[in-house]
Order: sequence, then structure tokens, then C-alpha cells
Amino acid sequence: MTDIEDIVSIFELLGDWEQRYHYLVEVGEQLPPMPPHLKTEANRVKGCMSQVWVAALLKPGDPGRIIYYGDCDTAIIKGVLGLLVNLYSDRSLDEIKEIDAEGLFKRLQLEEHLSPSRHFGVYALVEMMQRQAAEVADKGY
Repeated sequence: MTDIEDIVSIFELLGDWEQRYHYLVEVGEQLPPMPPHLKTEANRVKGCMSQVWVAALLKPGDPGRIIYYGDCDTAIIKGVLGLLVNLYSDRSLDEIKEIDAEGLFKRLQLEEHLSPSRHFGVYALVEMMQRQAAEVADKGY
């Protein structure tokens, strides 16, 4: 589990955006593989230029917590996905609802360094992750 302050601190240490992009690529490369059966049309993020999938599941052995799997076909967006998976995973629905992803993106200055279409896709990803958390918590699986 990661928190917003950890992410912001890392970005501040990196300095310039070339280093930050490189870091995002590394975060994406460290994203655990998404099980193939979760790469469904229902789990594909609409509104992204990239092919992005994300799935929320209740944590085995701890059904009060939610974990995420994700994958993407582009390196930078996969890195943003990795940040979000780390940020949202292993939390309760209430904790997920409290996360200020928009505030994080502003503090990281992502909107200034992503194209408008990628920026729109990142927000579509956050909305989908929040919706999925509510759905799995409601259904209990």
C-alpha cells in the first residue's frame, strides 16, 4: 500500500520530467501481471487512447479489503496505472472513496505533462477504479 505523500515525495526527489517519465515506466514494468481472464471488455477503460484494463477484487482472506489488477499497452500510462493500483489496493471501500486522486495529479503536475486526451483517459481510469470498488464491495466478491 502506498499513500499520496509517498508518491509526491518520490516525484519531488526526481526533479525533471525526463526522470519522472523514466520512473513511471519503471512503475509500470513492476505492475504484477494481470490474469488473462480479467482482460475483458467490461474491465477495459473506455475513453483512453491506450488499451487499459483494470479489475477490482476482494482480497482473499480479507474480504473487507479490495485489490486491483491492471494492464496497459503504453509505458507511461501503464506507469500511471501502476501508481493508482499501488495507491488503491489493499484498502477498504471507505478508504478508496477518501483518496483524492485529482489532488495527487495536480501535485504531480500530470495534467501539464500529459496530452489532453491522455489526461481525460487517466480520469476515466480513476472513475472506473472507484466504481469497481463499490461494485465488488456491494456484491461481496
